[in-house]
Order: sequence, then structure tokens, then C-alpha cells
Amino acid sequence: MVSVSVENIKKSYNKTRALRGVSFEVSQGELFGIIGADGAGKSTIFRILTTLILPDSGRAAVEGYDVVSEYVKIREIVGYMPGRFSLYQDLSVEENLKFFATLFNTSVNENYDMIKDIYSYLKPFKSRKAGALSGGMKQKLALCCALIHRPKVLFLDEPTTGVDPVSRKDFWAMLKRLKEEGIAILVSTPYMDEAALCDRIALIDGGMFLRTDTPENIVKNFRREIISVSSSDMHSLLKDLRTIDQAQNCYSFGETHHVIFSEGVNYCDLSQIADYLSQRGHNDIEIKRIEPTIEDCYMLLEGGRHLNKYDK
Repeated sequence: MVSVSVENIKKSYNKTRALRGVSFEVSQGELFGIIGADGAGKSTIFRILTTLILPDSGRAAVEGYDVVSEYVKIREIVGYMPGRFSLYQDLSVEENLKFFATLFNTSVNENYDMIKDIYSYLKPFKSRKAGALSGGMKQKLALCCALIHRPKVLFLDEPTTGVDPVSRKDFWAMLKRLKEEGIAILVSTPYMDEAALCDRIALIDGGMFLRTDTPENIVKNFRREIISVSSSDMHSLLKDLRTIDQAQNCYSFGETHHVIFSEGVNYCDLSQIADYLSQRGHNDIEIKRIEPTIEDCYMLLEGGRHLNKYDK
């Protein structure tokens, strides 16, 4: 069963084109990730689907309800966790939960089974004001408030931004348990490593979906030669790598630089590249072939997008 349906949605803010014809579907019980950098259009999609803003054109529906004409119905069945912490900071953990339950004409006790695993982390701090919680605890409280009315679809806009690695890991474990309840979950994130935790993902840049598929298939369809390179002068190295013939995309990746070669280059000569870099004054050169990650796939697709006619 389709929980979310989006057809050719477009949205502009004055002269800025935030969405350029986005289409996708999310099934019941599916964890769907929208992956992209800040400003790519992720939050605009979420705000349209949660009926906070109107699209300029196109059609979108949540559980069969149109986002424009049936927005009241949608607001009753969705949970939304925006990118910024938006709960009442002067209210305690317990008071925030009771308040949001009351808004949806329910109670914490009635739907406690939905949040009990998450609330177990918060219970020792139930009397503490929300504004005094740590980043990870604020995240868990916001998720509890989004779930307290037992929504059919859950929208999470960059929920792990600014949260420590342990809390990020705990959060994704919670999402997997919620998925088993049959809730459709849409989550956006700038973290490429979180993409592998989704059932399907859409890579977004400049208001356009570059590719929509399972994380495994996106990596599997990366059919380019890719290498990792480092030297004693990483700043100059990046400039010199970009002068290599048939190097299509070069970018920093952690402590190394990744190089993606043009289509048709099946097996580059690593020793020849090392000699070329040595001639340019580089020392301690390390080069190796690597398997692509989701981030490498994104960089390849994002680089190709700028050749698209719509961006001229």
C-alpha cells in the first residue's frame, strides 16, 4: 500500500527554484531516506507533505489525502519532527508529552506502547525542562511527541544533525523498531553513512532527485574507476589530481582524496599516476583502488547534474 505519493512537485521562493519536478512514492512500513546537502530541497519536500506550505504545481498525497484540499485529514495522521528543536523549552519532558497528546485528543497512557522504548531513556529526566536536555535527549523527546498520537506516516527532517555518534546509532535503531509497526517513515539527512540504513533512498541536489533506489543498487550501478590518493601536501595534491587526463571528479574524502575517472577508463595505471605526482613535487604518495560508497555515487551524480540543460 502506498502511504506517500508525490508527482512532479515544483516550488520556488521568489527567484530561487527549491524543487524542480520531484516525483516518488513511499510504501507502508518503508523507511525512505532523502539524502543531500543543505539547501538541496529536503526541508521543502517535508513542509509540503506536512501541509505547512503549498506546492506551486504538481500533486502530493499522504495516505490518499491531497496535501492541498485535505490538509486537515493529513495533520491528524502524520508525525513531524522538524530540523530545529521546536518543543516548549520551558515545559518539562512530561509536560511536553501531555501537551502534544492533548492536541490530538489522546493521552500518554493510551499510546504509551508507541513510545515506551524511547521514553525509557527520558524517564529519569521527566521533570527536567526540555531546554536543559542534551542534544540526544532533546531528539528523543521530539520523537516521542511526534509519535504520541500513533501516526501512520512519520516525517523526520535531519533528526540526527548535531547529535553525538552514540545517540545517532540509538536513534536509527529506534526507527527500525518503528518500521516494524507498519509506519511509513521519511527521513532526510546530510550524512551519507546513514543512507545505508534506509530501505530506499533518493539522492537530491538543487531541487532534483538524481537517483532513487536501494542503497545497494545505487552503489552496484557505479561503473567507474575510482581511486584514493594521499600525499604529504594534501592541498596541492587536490589541485594536481584535477589536471590528470580523464579524471572527471576529484574531492576530499576524510584524510584522502578520491578520484573518479571518465566513462570508458576501466583500469588506470597507478604507477603512472604516482610518477606524474612525483614530478609535481609530491612525497609520501599513497594510491589504491577502492570500492565506491554512497557519497562517491552522490558526487558523481551531482557533478553530472551541472551539465544538465535546466541549470544553464
